[in-house]
Amino acid sequence: MVLTVIGSSSSGNSYVIQNNNEAIVIECGMPLIDVKKAVDFNVSKIVGCLVSHEHSDHAKYVKDFLKARINVRMSEGTLRNVKYDESDFLPLFAESGSKFKIGGFTVLPFDVKHDAAEPLGFLVKHPEIGVLLFVTDSYFIPYTFAGLTNIMIEANYRLDLLQQNIDAGRIPAALRTRTLESHMSLDTCREALLSNDLSKVNNIILLHLSDGNSNAIEFKEDIRLATGKRVHIAEKGLNIKLNKHPF
Repeated sequence: MVLTVIGSSSSGNSYVIQNNNEAIVIECGMPLIDVKKAVDFNVSKIVGCLVSHEHSDHAKYVKDFLKARINVRMSEGTLRNVKYDESDFLPLFAESGSKFKIGGFTVLPFDVKHDAAEPLGFLVKHPEIGVLLFVTDSYFIPYTFAGLTNIMIEANYRLDLLQQNIDAGRIPAALRTRTLESHMSLDTCREALLSNDLSKVNNIILLHLSDGNSNAIEFKEDIRLATGKRVHIAEKGLNIKLNKHPF
């Protein structure tokens, strides 16, 4: 299966995981037309879309996905805070700890720590990719997971860079608390990864890097050295194979 990054920033987030027969989308924060392009306009192969929380860079286009009759799943808290037309195809609930199937994908949502109504991370299983961990917009992960083969995880900022920008007046000081209590730092990302068994992991994809408070080259090298794994930065247009096995 192939992962395509449509967007991974505060401007919009969306990811497509697909093979020739089916695709799952994670996040509705980018225009549907971009998702259609990623699947060569074969919208019928999209078995569903997972939405982590209601903030616009993750959920802005939920209504368009529903109008296209795409099965969108989110928590009840998220559903209460997104805009959609009840005359359209209706979204479905995803509940922390309750497993469900979408096409060939088995999804286990879990709660994460973000300033949103009921944010979720997702553990996604498929015969071709094994076990994929997806977590973004969370200042830490309260769980560890077994049997991971691919990981998509936020590495939003480095604290010293954030403080430098505050001291220089480039960003308001009030943003410091909000960032620390809603997004994952590079240090926390590294700790979260090393808390899990990475022996079967083939790819680590770093998500949602801050434009001003991160350094993609340094972040990638830091996590590569810490884990010994193949590390990617989720930049728009990235395409990588999410294999179950290394080859």
